[in-house]
Amino acid sequence: MTEHLELERLSDLSDDQLAEAYAPPGGPWLRVNFVSTVDGAAQGSDGVSKSINDDADKRVFDALRSRADCLVVGAGTLRAEGYDVPRIPLVVVSRSADVPPTLADAPPGRVLMATVASSDGLAAAREALGEDNVMVLGEDQIDLAALKAGLAARGWSEQLCEGGPSLFADLLAADVVDELCWTVVPRLTGGDAVRMATGAEVDTALRPVLLLEQDGTLLGRWLVERDA
Repeated sequence: MTEHLELERLSDLSDDQLAEAYAPPGGPWLRVNFVSTVDGAAQGSDGVSKSINDDADKRVFDALRSRADCLVVGAGTLRAEGYDVPRIPLVVVSRSADVPPTLADAPPGRVLMATVASSDGLAAAREALGEDNVMVLGEDQIDLAALKAGLAARGWSEQLCEGGPSLFADLLAADVVDELCWTVVPRLTGGDAVRMATGAEVDTALRPVLLLEQDGTLLGRWLVERDA
């Protein structure tokens, strides 16, 4: 049975209170953060999420990053969204082991690669990032459970993933996601925009534990329900 939730005003929370509101119950903990429109589009007409997020989403986005020990993102999303090097270690998930150009000059140890043994780009990734920063997690498919465990073994218990949609679906299929942080902006876009999870077919039950509001934007925490 879902517990009763009260809608809270984001503006009523201090930065410390907001960070505490997103504290995980244990670890290792993998949370995924997405923004979408009311009709489910995870991107604007330009194909990126930056065009649909707002100040409320940005505040929670920053709070989640401030809590995280590492950031996990698919290589396609890194390229499409034009990611710069974040302040926390960034784990690029890519079967091709391709390092996005915006990350090529990252300080040593700030960018890691999660890839496969059969990747044509494996040697180049090792040369660019260093042997210890390339995680080979399978022959042809990335073992996402091994990724979560490997990051925890490095001391990175609180893991934050920012997509993209195909990686999110794969993480759900691998049963390694613990939480979805979902911002719903008060907009409708129509069209055939990509949803938050695409590709692998999943049916994952969620339990809402937090709901915040600011200027019509809703921001929630949804924990993955697992059988006891």
